[in-house]
Amino acid sequence: MPLDALTPTLALPRQGGRNDTRVEAERLIAQGVAAVLVTVIDAQGSVPRESGTRLLVTGHQAFATIGGGHLEWKAIATARQMLLDKSTSTVTQHFPLGPALGQCCGGAMTLSFEVLTAVHLDHWPTTKPRFHLQLYGAGHVGRAIANLLTTLNVSVDWIDEREAEFPTHALPQHIRKIAVDAVEGEVRSAPTGAFYLVLTHQHDLDMRITEAILHRADFGFLGLIGSRTKHRRFVHRFEERGIAPELTARITCPIGIQGISGKEPEVLAVAVVAQLLGLTRSEHA
Repeated sequence: MPLDALTPTLALPRQGGRNDTRVEAERLIAQGVAAVLVTVIDAQGSVPRESGTRLLVTGHQAFATIGGGHLEWKAIATARQMLLDKSTSTVTQHFPLGPALGQCCGGAMTLSFEVLTAVHLDHWPTTKPRFHLQLYGAGHVGRAIANLLTTLNVSVDWIDEREAEFPTHALPQHIRKIAVDAVEGEVRSAPTGAFYLVLTHQHDLDMRITEAILHRADFGFLGLIGSRTKHRRFVHRFEERGIAPELTARITCPIGIQGISGKEPEVLAVAVVAQLLGLTRSEHA
């Protein structure tokens, strides 16, 4: 059968976050759908993904990615052929990306191909989230940020006193909706080094939350929505209350990376999430 006939329809995992590919593996096993697990077992030089990255291939779909391009097309074709042949053997293939596949990365990757079984679930690797975020505010910007974070390997506490502001649809497990009255009290529950985004519907509420975060003093990032004028007023008020200038200097306001213009919630969300990702080091998925 020609390789063109084996080219699948690609599909992103249904649930974003840190264990989405494993969720798909569980679903496929539970439904009795035959699949091949493709794993990057070695990566050398300039390559699109790291060792440990996984891809699931069924007869009609593929979940996750090992980097795309010709490499992934070849990998999916190999996996699809294993399914057609009903092969139960483990296959290992080495791919020099430049000479063999015409990709400009220049590195080399070694892939393993195994028919997916329940045994794989018992040994499925987990990866540490890129960051833990407390996201305060379920308004337009908060919803846009949360929407972007649904597909990322992060841990999010999404907090607002107005339960009706949260979306009614289900969120992936790594985003937890928390509706409480005294939202600033949730600051205590965050781990050391957590990121915070404060973007509620009231300036005095923003101030209470931000002050609670400053009193912890162990935050990895503290972003406050607003203008430079708001920033100056907040800093002045905090310093009047005895908060050290070296702490107030760590407040980021306005939020979002430089160079992205536009005040639409969706645009601001992209700038803010990019800012958070720039503070972290990626691990393989």
